[in-house]
Amino acid sequence: MRQILYAFVLFSFFSCKENDTIISAKTSEIFYNGDILTMEEDTPKYVEAVVIQNGKIVFVGSKSDAESKFKDSKKTDLKGKTLLPGFIDPHSHFGMVSNTMGQVDLNPEPVGKIKNIDDILQNLKEYKEKNKIPDDEWIFGWGYDDGQLTEKRHPTKKDIDKVLPNNPVYLQHTSGHMGVANSLGLKELNTSSDSKDPDGGTIVRFPNSNDPTGLVQETAMYPFVRLMMEKLDSKQAEFFDTTQDYYASNGITTAHDGMTSRESITFFQSQADAGKMKIDLVTLAGYSELDSNLADTSLLFKTYKNGFKTQGTKIVADGSPQGKTAFFSKPFLTEVPGCHHDCRGLPSLSQEAINKLFETAYAKDNQLFIHCNGDASIDMVLLAHKLACEKLNQPLDKDRRTIVIHSQFVRPEQLDTFVKYNMEPSFFTNHAYFWGDIHVQNLGKERADFSSPMVSAKKLGLKPTNHSDATVTPIDPIFTLWTAVNRVSRSGEIIGQAERTTPYLALQAITSFASYELFDENLKGTLSTGKLADFVILDKNPLKVPPMEIKNIKVVETIKEGKSIYKK
Repeated sequence: MRQILYAFVLFSFFSCKENDTIISAKTSEIFYNGDILTMEEDTPKYVEAVVIQNGKIVFVGSKSDAESKFKDSKKTDLKGKTLLPGFIDPHSHFGMVSNTMGQVDLNPEPVGKIKNIDDILQNLKEYKEKNKIPDDEWIFGWGYDDGQLTEKRHPTKKDIDKVLPNNPVYLQHTSGHMGVANSLGLKELNTSSDSKDPDGGTIVRFPNSNDPTGLVQETAMYPFVRLMMEKLDSKQAEFFDTTQDYYASNGITTAHDGMTSRESITFFQSQADAGKMKIDLVTLAGYSELDSNLADTSLLFKTYKNGFKTQGTKIVADGSPQGKTAFFSKPFLTEVPGCHHDCRGLPSLSQEAINKLFETAYAKDNQLFIHCNGDASIDMVLLAHKLACEKLNQPLDKDRRTIVIHSQFVRPEQLDTFVKYNMEPSFFTNHAYFWGDIHVQNLGKERADFSSPMVSAKKLGLKPTNHSDATVTPIDPIFTLWTAVNRVSRSGEIIGQAERTTPYLALQAITSFASYELFDENLKGTLSTGKLADFVILDKNPLKVPPMEIKNIKVVETIKEGKSIYKK
């Protein structure tokens, strides 16, 4: 009897294992008959088929081998389309993108329709009427660009008061580094003729007067932005799914929130824990909370939990080049609002403050992401890195992956130092289109042509990424590919012929290099066995269309861990 029972158990065991194998095989899926670009190497590599199972890639290779090893698989015919690793967003502001859904759109073409200040005022007036906003309630707008307005100036409080005298108003500049409030908005935040400029910021005044125009730059805008975020955060849950869908519709399977309050980190994690993540979301904690965040054992840096993680800490070291608040070693060539001599922009933090942040972060192995547009702010960051390493007795080239966000006007010798210090740049080639002409005027052709120098960085062995910085420019990786490859400005001028990338390098910047930036290279970024089945399917291959046609490529489908989350 014992032998019979033993035989029965063995038979049952092997039968179950066999059935499991059959069930498992039926859950696999083969993608074939398209341009399947793995992004695994430094030159393009195509394969005939990719097989996925249980949300991961289990095979990459020939179609015949795929069919032989996975006989009962579902088959998906790409019909000549292009399959790539899902796009990874190296730097945007997920929360701000979500919050714009509760603001007035004041973007110029091609993002919006604003051409002049009258258009801004009309949109504000219509927004109040359409949404039945009562007097005394705040109204926020986003995306206005003084450089693209007919008047070539910022609106003032007097302009806004004409249409909204009874509502406090704050309009965020497209750069995200300044904004304009009306009279009631200034009053609400105690900004008056008696107010002094804060360190690292400017309250712009009317000529020959202490009276504020309404324009607040850099740290002077922080109270207004903080208030805006507090008021709009209540709508986060309402817009959370819509924002994820927006990212997914652009082929993004990993989104980014480039500076996140502790309250928002808690909110995002609650959404993830409730199973509401359609894509992965990576956030950066703010530097003002660095000490408390590092002391809080419940905040696990660099660790995904249900599709969400806080990767590191964001530091803002300077401002905006088009807004003329980025910090340069040489002056701007045109007039700078609020400045009358040696106008080189300004750092957002003192050297001592940046030094302290680096030392604190490096002591705890906390990854730093530092916003630097101007070369002088990059000098400050390089010095802070050197001093922190010396004080902590750490190697200069330890694998920390300190990321210099934007690095737009990095000098050639600073790129060499990036290599020496094992730091990486995340560039912003959309600027070549949106503000390339403005950069030539403000900074001169030499500096403008070397903005976001992806080609030079790659030649040195760096792994540059490339981002949208949304809401500064729209979430659109295809357009970002186009700007990297063509570097064509609004007027049709080429901004830096030598820095025009190959389409393949432009793709690396939002796939394999982007995964490296986030310490995710073993999880995503290439089509490799064992990695997540995160894919984007395009109607055309960016490597095979004329460079100027890249922007017309469409996302056909986005797949996250084997599940279709967007289909055109």
